[in-house]
Amino acid sequence: MSTSEEKIRSAFQEKDWAEIKSEDSWRIFKIVAEFVEGYEKMSRIGPCVSIFGSARTQSGTKYYKLAEEIAFKLTQFGYGVITGGGPGIMEAGNLGAKRGKGRSVGMNIHLPFEQTHNMFIDPDKLITFDYFFVRKTMFMKYSQGFIVLPGGFGTLDELFEALTLIQTGKIGRFPIVLVGKLYWKGLVEWIKEVMLEEEKNIKLDDLDMFTIVDEADEAVSIINHFYSKYMLSPNF
Repeated sequence: MSTSEEKIRSAFQEKDWAEIKSEDSWRIFKIVAEFVEGYEKMSRIGPCVSIFGSARTQSGTKYYKLAEEIAFKLTQFGYGVITGGGPGIMEAGNLGAKRGKGRSVGMNIHLPFEQTHNMFIDPDKLITFDYFFVRKTMFMKYSQGFIVLPGGFGTLDELFEALTLIQTGKIGRFPIVLVGKLYWKGLVEWIKEVMLEEEKNIKLDDLDMFTIVDEADEAVSIINHFYSKYMLSPNF
């Protein structure tokens, strides 16, 4: 037994420690079950693009309308739309897909304060997860592109997860489009001026992994241009 484990065990009664270890072991089966359900459902949906952004964006606002428009236009080129299944930008993405009569997929997550799934997801294409890391795996594997609108920590988490996996060669490259030049300006300037030039923590060509646009047609055009050169397929 390691020294660290001895210290932890000393804080619990023997029975309590055994229960904790047992719970951890059984949790593995729940995690595996989430992966199996995700793979079974998502493997049948066909080419899709994921739309990310804030759950707090209100209906009728600029970025809500833009997300809906992008989703609608994607469906006109045969793509389905995947979102995190909740309100805000996610709802707008599913609404646009529904309006375009395309595949509308929602990968929802159980949270203590938000979020219930939105009404525009196809009933057979709703999956609800307990684990963020399982959900993110599904986004990476079954998305042929990421459209990222203004959002918070969760949106940044999904964005940088994709950039990291592409940068390190863990998944194949796919188009990543940031929508809203003004919103992303400060972050991108910091990446260029601090991460790249000052600290040398990334390479210049790492900046080619994403594109920043303002218009729906631009976002959809980048996806179409990429797949005019490459075959559509899962990413690993």
